[in-house]
Amino acid sequence: MSTIRTIEFGSCDYQAMVALRDKVLRKPLGLTFSPEYLQQEINDVLIGCFEGDALLGCCILSPLSETAVQLRQMAVDSDLQGKGTGSHILAFAEEQARAAGFTELMMHARKEALPFYVKNGYQVRGEEFVEVGIPHYEMYKQLQAPFSRR
Repeated sequence: MSTIRTIEFGSCDYQAMVALRDKVLRKPLGLTFSPEYLQQEINDVLIGCFEGDALLGCCILSPLSETAVQLRQMAVDSDLQGKGTGSHILAFAEEQARAAGFTELMMHARKEALPFYVKNGYQVRGEEFVEVGIPHYEMYKQLQAPFSRR
């Protein structure tokens, strides 16, 4: 059974996260991560899905404003795509964002991932654009406030 939790920047789990993102998101495009790019993640919320010590998937939440947070670098091991791991990571990320007081989660989604995000309740905002050399769409989801007892 897998568990989803936050990852500490710079830890061994973080290094595994960078390696998975590199394998799934960067290498297929002929790209790499620079140390400067990775250093910008120091204050972000880093999320990983693990089975034992093995990292199955991950994502990053980067605050944009008091109310909006951006989901970035969503990656699931190629062998596990289409089996629910991404949806579980996304639900956890939404919970984390809600608990931190954010009311909107947005992202730059690769065109090929559009059906996945639509299935998970996200909507397209604006026209197609090119980022890292491939088509993307801005997508968003309004987050409901966390349940509170009165």
